[in-house]
Amino acid sequence: MTNRPFFSVVIPLYNKESYIEATLKSVLNQSLKDFEVIIVNDGSTDNSYHKAKTINNGRIQLYSTKNKGVSHARNFGIKKANANLIAFLDADDIWHNHHLEDLKKLYENFPNCGMYCKAYSKQHGKKLIKSVYKNIPKQSNWMGVLDDYFKSSLINCIAWTSAVMIPKKITNDIGGFDENITLGAGEDTDLWIKIALKYPVAFSNRPSAIHNLDAYNRISNTNTNTRNFLNLDKYESIAKKNKSLKTYLDINRYSIAIQYKLVGNTIKGNEYINKIDLTNLNKKQRFLLRQSSLFLKVILLLKSPLKKFNIHLSSYK
Repeated sequence: MTNRPFFSVVIPLYNKESYIEATLKSVLNQSLKDFEVIIVNDGSTDNSYHKAKTINNGRIQLYSTKNKGVSHARNFGIKKANANLIAFLDADDIWHNHHLEDLKKLYENFPNCGMYCKAYSKQHGKKLIKSVYKNIPKQSNWMGVLDDYFKSSLINCIAWTSAVMIPKKITNDIGGFDENITLGAGEDTDLWIKIALKYPVAFSNRPSAIHNLDAYNRISNTNTNTRNFLNLDKYESIAKKNKSLKTYLDINRYSIAIQYKLVGNTIKGNEYINKIDLTNLNKKQRFLLRQSSLFLKVILLLKSPLKKFNIHLSSYK
């Protein structure tokens, strides 16, 4: 590509041989064509690299590194990006064909933001579940700058990696993804917090990305005890003067505590629970924190079959 593309699409790739072709197809089918694709193969041990390589398109750049984790792969991709705007996509998720076009409109309408976020759906089997956001207008195709990023993210987070675009100058300023956070344990959440504390965040409520909940080898499914989570405590001093941030931090502590309880690590779970202002949680969340590991596992087992009847259990709403 001789001219600078409008977008650089950064895709970290690790053991997604069954999904990467569909993911790339959804990118190449975009209505807006002014983009490059940077795939960073993070030391895959399956056929992912070769699957990606078979897709012959001049927009695609394919790099391979030793396995250093998703944060390193994304940061590597950012460094290689030729565009001023970086759109992220995981190798098992899907974009609707208007995703990049929507992001361009969002950027052109609100050019001074630090992060641009699109609404997304979650896919379980053949069912699509719309994400729910607080304090966002219900009118279709609404876009705007958020009054309070943290308050709007208390049910589903406004920013989700496969539906986020960030100007490259912002990642250079903030420092990119924290490579000390391992195995998908909040490296994205940590970056979103940093950006939202320093810059305005723009959002469009038109869903244009699909989070594939059924994909195997998701790093978020890794044993909790082996993961190095983001350090929420470093934001506590700011949270003393920002109630929405404090609530957001406590909701994330709740989520991590539940994960530790599910693997029977009550010591680590209690470390998080003891830092939570319980008034920031709803009744369901406070109830679940008091339950045993066995009870939580039973509830978790019930969630999948209930989804077949369009019943989606959630403690966040």
